Amino acid sequence: MAAGPKLDGAGVQKMKTIDEALTQTQRLHGVVEHYGLALKRKQPTNLFGMQIKRALTPLVGLLKPQFGLIADQVAAMNLVAGRGGSEEAKLRSLREGVGALKQALEIAAVRVKDNHTVKEEADA
Repeated sequence: MAAGPKLDGAGVQKMKTIDEALTQTQRLHGVVEHYGLALKRKQPTNLFGMQIKRALTPLVGLLKPQFGLIADQVAAMNLVAGRGGSEEAKLRSLREGVGALKQALEIAAVRVKDNHTVKEEADA
């Protein structure tokens, strides 16, 4: 018995990409939240920008071939992580970006399942 709908080859590859992206997004979320804690505790935060950029760059490369629009969202977050200005505003933007990224990946997963499900013929 299959756990979910059967997908064609392209659908399976896209789902693997989404799963890997979700794993990397969780890691990114952890770094962003540690950044928020350090900011709240008035601890040094200069290393978090580099850590966030280091987490975002491979994510762009992973998503670009199959999910270009989501990759563009990640690239925009990378710009936010690198720019100067208010630490609080940067943290808020990064948190919103992580939330939007998770939402976009979940929507992409639903679309892949809708578009790549293989119709099984009923056995007589």
